[in-house]
Formats: sequence, C-alpha cells, structure tokens
Amino acid sequence: MNSVAVVANSAKTLDGGLPALRKELARQGISDPQWREVMKSRMAPEQVELAVQDGAELIFVWGGDGMVQRCVDGLSGSDATVAILPAGTANLFASNLGIPRDIDAAVDLGLNGERRRFDVGRINGERFAVMAGVGFDARVIGGPDRRQKARLGRAAYILSAVKNLRTDLFAARIDVDGVKWYEGKASCILFGNVGKAFGGIEIFDEARTDDGLLEIGVTNARGITQWGRTIARLRFSSASKSPFIKLTKGRTAEVTLKKKVLYELDGSTRTKQKKFHIEIEPGAVNICAPPKTP
Repeated sequence: MNSVAVVANSAKTLDGGLPALRKELARQGISDPQWREVMKSRMAPEQVELAVQDGAELIFVWGGDGMVQRCVDGLSGSDATVAILPAGTANLFASNLGIPRDIDAAVDLGLNGERRRFDVGRINGERFAVMAGVGFDARVIGGPDRRQKARLGRAAYILSAVKNLRTDLFAARIDVDGVKWYEGKASCILFGNVGKAFGGIEIFDEARTDDGLLEIGVTNARGITQWGRTIARLRFSSASKSPFIKLTKGRTAEVTLKKKVLYELDGSTRTKQKKFHIEIEPGAVNICAPPKTP
C-alpha cells in the first residue's frame, strides 16, 4: 500500500509533462507512487476511490478545473488530501488558492504545504470547487472544443464569449435559504465558492472557501454595450456597483426557470435543465494550499 497517489488526465500537459512529474516526485523521495492515468476527467472518480482504498492519504491531481472537480466530487468527506497540479487551460481553483503553475513548486507545495479543509458547492447532486453557472457562463465554456482550446488556450473562451453576447434572456426565480430573492429576466446565474473567474476578474469580492456560505449572483446584461459595462465594473471596480448585477450569500438556493437552460460546473457543461438545487458543504475536502495571508 502506498500513501501517495497520482491521478492524472493524460490529455493535459504542464512543463515537461508526466515524465517530469515522475522525476520530481522521485527527487523528493516519492519513487513509487500509485500511478493512475485517465483519458477523460469523468473517469477520475473511480480512480481516486481506488487510490484511497489502496491506502492513499495524499493524492496529486494532474489536470484542469474539470479534473479537480471530478476528484473533489469523489473525495468529499474523505480524510485523504488533494494536491493540485494545474495542467489545464484555466486552472481557476489553483489560481484562486495561489497554487503555482510549475511542476517542481506544485509538488513541493503538495508534500510540504498547509493542509486545510475547504467548502465545496453542490448543484443537482454534483460537487464543485470553483463555480457553477447557468446561462451565458455555460454557453461560453461549452463553446470551444478540445482542439480550439489546445490551439488558442484561454483565447478560445474569449472568442466564445463574444459569440454569445446577444443570447436571449430567460425568466428565472431564485430562492435563497427558503426565501424568494430574485424573480425576473436573467442572462447568467452564478454560484461561487471562490471569488475570481477567468482572466482574474473578481466576481465575488468577499468570497471565502471556509465560511460555509455560497456566493450567489445574477445578471440580466445582454448585448455588447451592457456586457461591456458589466465587465468593466468587474475589472476596475466591484460587481456590487453594476446596475446589471445582484449579489447575495446563502447556504442553499433553488432556481426555477421557464425553459431548460445549459449549465456548467468548474468548466464542464452539463445538459439543459429547468430546476436547480444548490447547497454548500462546509469543510468537505482537504486540500494542500499555501499558508493564508494575514
């Protein structure tokens, strides 16, 4: 039985790739970890469960936000610790935590960093570490295919956003902790566990990963002008000052739509739905992270 495991999305790359990861682990004294590669992130939950069954106490997760989400979903409530090796396109969870996009530094953090319990969100029964989004956010993420992301990197999402600026609004009702909070037209509904989204844009100014609360936001921005003003507020001021955004916090939320709409969690799209149940799971997963800034 080996207490260290690697669960890797072999389609993702970082620095010298998985051979470089093996070399760095060996240099730091981990010469024969459990080694489990998958071709797609949806195959990861079974592998992390098997890793724990075989004695893994520390699991290095190699991949992007989708891979981290799948592993967190499988490990929630476990005593095993996750160490993230950010080999994806966006790596939002890693960047929000300050995890370096460098094999040597990320391995060192995994072996020697601070272990902390983090909240995770849960939407329609599936956990997420970063954010879940309904509407515009999901269409942007679902736009680029794997080849576009490999060729263009983050720019693929920017092009997808431009294509979706004029998408129609949808009617929504959002109840937070059992009380109606919003009813009207929306273009995007977001549920966050962290504050920063793609490009370092701060959507939720006061987000914390250990406060037992979901960050909740809705916008009715539509078209180039309104989205331009909204993004400018996010970049240079605060989401709370935008006339097109409404924010709150809560432990649970219920969303009811008039029509089925695409949604996503941690960068992976799911099938269209009309109803969503969202909740927070406080301290659900143990993750290696840099020390908290005072």
